[in-house]
Amino acid sequence: MVRDILIWPDPILKQKARPVAKVDDAVRTLVKDMFETMYAAEGVGLAAPQVGVLQRVIVLDTTSRQPELKPIAMINPEIISMEGETTYTEGCLSIPGESEDVDRAAVVTVKFLDVDGQEQTLRCEGLLSIAVQHEADHLDGTVFVDHVSTLKRELIRGRMKRLKTSRERERRPAASASSR
Repeated sequence: MVRDILIWPDPILKQKARPVAKVDDAVRTLVKDMFETMYAAEGVGLAAPQVGVLQRVIVLDTTSRQPELKPIAMINPEIISMEGETTYTEGCLSIPGESEDVDRAAVVTVKFLDVDGQEQTLRCEGLLSIAVQHEADHLDGTVFVDHVSTLKRELIRGRMKRLKTSRERERRPAASASSR
């Protein structure tokens, strides 16, 4: 099921997600829905808070740029090491149409549970490294614009508020028409 993606500055996006206590069917359904939502929005990563669920779950698919990799879900991801530095122009499904340069580690190693509840460790490079860091930030209530200047962030905040207002207006007539 494709879920709605929250648009920043939605207050849920500033909250810290809770660890998943047990990987069960509900978590696996969330992962499936998150993949469907991410693909529908043409993204490479999505964190559960972006669909309004405050759990430490992320999904990633960087195969468009890294065909040797496969889509992956990470439950309770924890970055355990970082190496080097890189700057990457990032975008975000919760901040549509915007992108800015963000400084990140070039390589990260992440420990997480897979959809079977098994602990995994993965060394990530390239786009996958950037995506893991970006989505892990979401789990701690941070969005990529928190890494840019205050001026840029405030300009983007204004554009996102106008976008949210516009989307709400578009939905209202449809809701009114259906209640007749």
